Amino acid sequence: MIACALIAYVADQLTKWWVVSTMTEGQITPVLPPLLSWRFFRNPGAAFSIGTDYTWVFTIIMVVVSTALVLQVRKVASLGWSVALGLVLGGALGNLTDRLLREPSFGQGHVVDFIALPNFAIFNIADSAVVSGVVLICILTLRGIGLDGRRTDDGPAVPPDGTGDGSGRS
Repeated sequence: MIACALIAYVADQLTKWWVVSTMTEGQITPVLPPLLSWRFFRNPGAAFSIGTDYTWVFTIIMVVVSTALVLQVRKVASLGWSVALGLVLGGALGNLTDRLLREPSFGQGHVVDFIALPNFAIFNIADSAVVSGVVLICILTLRGIGLDGRRTDDGPAVPPDGTGDGSGRS
C-alpha cells in the first residue's frame, strides 16, 4: 500500500513540477490531437472547479482521508486492497501538497491540473490515482473481497483440527 501511494505521489509531484517549470498558465500543448493535450490550469476547487470558495474544506477532507487510510495500513492483507488504498492515499497526498504549499496561501493553494481530454475536466496524476483506486475499491467490494483478501461468501473458517463447522456451535 505504501509503495503504491509513494509511486502515485512522486509521479504526481514530478509531473506538476514539470508543468510549472516548462509551461505558462493557460498554455495548450497538443499531445495526441484531438484526443489529448496538456493544458496548464490552476484549480482552486474540486473536480470540475466545484467549490472554489471552499478550498480550505477540501484541505481538511484530504487530511482526514489521508489519516484514515494510513491507519488502515496494518489491517490490509490483500494485494488488490493495498493497491486501491495506496492509489487513493497517494493521490490525496499529491493534491494535499498543492493545497498546503502552493499559492495563494497555506491550506488554500490551487491544484496544478494539466491533462486535457475533449469535453472533460482538466485533471492531473493525483486525480487519476484517486479515481483508479476508487474504481478498484468498487470492483473489490462488488466481488465480495475484504481487506483481509477473503471473499465474504467464503463462510466461517473451519478450525485447524477440522472439527465443527466454524460457527462456534457444538
